[in-house]
Amino acid sequence: MLSFSKKVELTNTPTDETEGRPADQPLGSSTDKVIGVPSAAEARLLLAEAERLNPGRWVQHSIVTAEAAHNIACHHRELDPETAYVFGCLHDIGRRTGISHLRHTIDGYEFLSAKGYEGCAGICLTHSFPLPDLESYSGNKDCTADELVFIQAYITGIHYTLYDQLIQLCDSLAAPRGFCLLEKRMVDVAMRYGVNESTVPKWEAVFAIKQKFEASLGCSVYEVLPGIGETTFL
Repeated sequence: MLSFSKKVELTNTPTDETEGRPADQPLGSSTDKVIGVPSAAEARLLLAEAERLNPGRWVQHSIVTAEAAHNIACHHRELDPETAYVFGCLHDIGRRTGISHLRHTIDGYEFLSAKGYEGCAGICLTHSFPLPDLESYSGNKDCTADELVFIQAYITGIHYTLYDQLIQLCDSLAAPRGFCLLEKRMVDVAMRYGVNESTVPKWEAVFAIKQKFEASLGCSVYEVLPGIGETTFL
């Protein structure tokens, strides 16, 4: 039976040998660590195992998403770069079970929860829903009725964290070949999975998230994603 994982918990455990960092700590060195998240090395092993089970372009997309999340987090005071990388690396881990549409979100959630990684299991669900509405998903809803009820209850019952929003953004900045403009990724997804009445509002939600992060960074997110021009125009 599906059940909600524990809420993401934060701890202010110091990240160095001092009593903690001063108020003017460097960018990308947040002392807020998310509980229940594997290390970057562990995340890469999980992704490598998943690739053996179901190889495909989704694996390289996951790696690029992780790199985008890491780069942005390095310039954001409230995000930990390694945690951001792990979330990006594992957001599509449910694809390890085979080719699927919405099914990969619940498969990833259950897989990471069973591993004891409750702190990042939710990213498997939230990354597909910048709009917290099941009907905003335009692909095949290949889940059971109970699973659909669970997904809707989950995405409407939580408050999206910065990590949720970061991966929602980076998912749309990552082509398998590298970083790309949001518009290229959005059109690519629309051509493969179709569109519905929620597609444009969903895109608008992602652009709003982009603006939110840029306000914190003080620059365009594109400025911290090297090679984005070359990848976009391939």
